[in-house]
Amino acid sequence: MSFITSLSIVLFFLPIFIKYTNSKKIFQVIRLDGPDTHLKKHCVPTMGGIIIVLSIFLTIILWANLYNLYIWYVLFILVSYAFIGLIDDYYKFILQNSTGLSIKKKFFSQSFIAIILSFFICKYDQTPLVLQILIPFYKNILYPINNITYIIIIYLIIVGLSNAINLTDGLDGLAITPTIFISLGLTILCYIVGNLNFAQNFHLIYIQHVPEISIVCFTIIGSGLGFLWFNAYPAIIFMGDIGSLTIGSLVGLIIVLVKQEYLSLIMCSVFIIEALSVIIQVLIFKLKKKRCFLMAPIHHHFELKGYHESHIVIRFWILTIILIINVFLILQINQQ
Repeated sequence: MSFITSLSIVLFFLPIFIKYTNSKKIFQVIRLDGPDTHLKKHCVPTMGGIIIVLSIFLTIILWANLYNLYIWYVLFILVSYAFIGLIDDYYKFILQNSTGLSIKKKFFSQSFIAIILSFFICKYDQTPLVLQILIPFYKNILYPINNITYIIIIYLIIVGLSNAINLTDGLDGLAITPTIFISLGLTILCYIVGNLNFAQNFHLIYIQHVPEISIVCFTIIGSGLGFLWFNAYPAIIFMGDIGSLTIGSLVGLIIVLVKQEYLSLIMCSVFIIEALSVIIQVLIFKLKKKRCFLMAPIHHHFELKGYHESHIVIRFWILTIILIINVFLILQINQQ
């Protein structure tokens, strides 16, 4: 029901929102230093993430158990990061530049919210503070960690994935579809980890309250599919930072709550590679005044190499599916 509800909300409200943004000329601000092929997208409406956030919020309120503390973590990060993304998109629209909110202000806001949430999770978490790393044929590899280390890990995952998905959101359907696949994979992990027999069978940590997070995952899948209907190439609306930053923080939080950071980050490798390509490009340019890639993030590198946008996007989708399958192959191997 959460899937159907979130999908229906997006399919109903997004066409209305597209008409409104077109009438108000709330169009995507194109990077002047980006690929020339993107200049034709300057008349495509943006900030469609408002409908995604609205859909996720209403569906969680309607179908999730509000007595579950994990759901309040989700609502807190959803509203907080959506507010940051909304301000960022508003600045871009008003100032008519692709920078929006300054990097320092954006990063400080993200960090402040993530650290506050990290403290709350750490304080009220009833499961053991351990890192569980699953390697094929090796079971129960657990590393005990202290509170400070745990807070740092939570912070890095939430802020890191939020920005990684934000950086990935540069081609039609490139960010939202892998997010849908990853959310499906996380749903399965929620069911496994939240069931005592399954968790023991797969040699994972049992977490009592995590099955409720599967509702959040299905909500992301439903709203994501509804948005993809309009965002697939050629896109007639973009999600903007309010969508990418918020979805990224949600995925990061779910990874933290499921306590399968190692497996989940394997699923998210496409986003991580996108973020690393930017970091590598900046570092090499500062150190050697040379560029490692033709343009970063790496999907722009492939564009400048001559690959068509839809080819890049679909191959990134395929790569994400392969990574998710590999995660469950690892689980299957370690079950035996």
